[in-house]
Amino acid sequence: MRDGIAWSNDLLTLAARFGDRIAVTDGTRGMTVATLAARAHALAHRLRAAGIVPGAPVATLVPNGVEAPWVSYGVTISGAAEVPVNAHSTDAEIQWFAELTGFRRILAPAAQAARLNALGFEPWPIEEIAPDSAPVALPPVPADAWGRLIFTSGTTGKPKAIVHTHGGRWTAHLLQRAVLPFTPGPGDRVLLMTPYVHGASLIAAAWIEQGAEVVLQDGVKAEAIEPILAAGPAAIFAPPTVLAKILSLFPGRRFDGVRCIFTGTSTLSRELWRRAAEAFGPVVRITYGMSECFNPITVLEPPEVVEVMAAPDHGLGACLGWPAPGVEVAIRGEDGAALPPDEPGEIWLRGRHMNIGTIAATGFVPRPPGAWHRTGDLGAIDTRGRLHLSGRAADVMKSGGYRIHPGEIESVLDGAAGGRAICVLGLPSDYWGEVIVAVAENPPPGWQEDAMLRVASLARPKHPRAWLALPELPRNAQGKVVRARVREAVLATHALEDGPRPKLVALETH
Repeated sequence: MRDGIAWSNDLLTLAARFGDRIAVTDGTRGMTVATLAARAHALAHRLRAAGIVPGAPVATLVPNGVEAPWVSYGVTISGAAEVPVNAHSTDAEIQWFAELTGFRRILAPAAQAARLNALGFEPWPIEEIAPDSAPVALPPVPADAWGRLIFTSGTTGKPKAIVHTHGGRWTAHLLQRAVLPFTPGPGDRVLLMTPYVHGASLIAAAWIEQGAEVVLQDGVKAEAIEPILAAGPAAIFAPPTVLAKILSLFPGRRFDGVRCIFTGTSTLSRELWRRAAEAFGPVVRITYGMSECFNPITVLEPPEVVEVMAAPDHGLGACLGWPAPGVEVAIRGEDGAALPPDEPGEIWLRGRHMNIGTIAATGFVPRPPGAWHRTGDLGAIDTRGRLHLSGRAADVMKSGGYRIHPGEIESVLDGAAGGRAICVLGLPSDYWGEVIVAVAENPPPGWQEDAMLRVASLARPKHPRAWLALPELPRNAQGKVVRARVREAVLATHALEDGPRPKLVALETH
């Protein structure tokens, strides 16, 4: 077949090469590469027998654990378009995802069958799929067939589906392995705690395809991850929110043996990096990724991260490193014209492993071949060619005639809440346009005094007018704080008294 992806052949080759090695474990149970390949092929043949053709959508609703990788591989080698749904999704979210992408069949644990039946889906209990004793290879999959449909976070409206082809997915696998800081091998474990439906799956594939071991945990739980960390895994995938949780669970603890902490998703503050370096050493590696383009987009290796964290802040935003192979990054103004180095604007990008289009409520919108993607992120490229991220264009506030980005204020406030998150947002105001408010997540006593001292270095229009605390800040499935939902939480309990000296007043509760 011309331009086909030989997923099945590749997986059987791994089984022949690494058969008895552990591919994935949840810390208690383990699954070998041979068993993973056997179960994936059993699923793939069953999907083909049911009439699934390349590119047809098949959903997975599988929590983190030993089952998640083989189910994902099984859908992939069948040629279907994998639609990974977060195991913690609500009924309404699952129904919306199905409306967008058209799936009816869902692979899930038997315990989910009654719920999914009631919603009108066709659940396939994964426990009923026995491994093939002698897996038979399936034909290559057309490279241009739809291969993976993933969903945006929905922070600015209802989630959309991002469409990737099998060819784009295969290219992403190659790039991920090509930019690993070291080649994992026997005995090298990577600890993954974020949902497998997001970035964890790509790192897991890179590890399994090198014969190394994936430790897949369902969240950050002290009793489960402590023995894993104590044993010194070779690597950890920990976005800043996950990294902050680990450090808060084990204050003052030192863990040796970790060669790399992969981080991304949201920006890494200097304070969080310092604490991570004290606990693990200077091993944090920063990348930039998004739903529209598989990671990696940019890479900043640990020694380069050390250099950045030691350098003065030049006001360009968080440094994300240099473009990965095959990726082009540009900064453009509001008119779409390219901007020179150090000039802030919107981040545009393109690469071979980008999506081919988007599905919204109105249907599929293809991305023209070779077209650039407007990310909606704001940043700059410095004179050395490194990308810096300052925030989202949609988050820009307008207060008193000034355009203000909350990320700049949040960066200054880093550490003021005892290492907890602080979200800066704008509340609608007739007098000011927007009133700036800072909301901390379960901060320690006295945090406001520290915070006000920190913002004194900023121009007066950038000073928050009110300081609030919530027990927990709303987050999406990737762990990012959702600014719109924080605003809703504030307005549910407080009212703005507008005017030249605005203030927030707590609503009476009955």
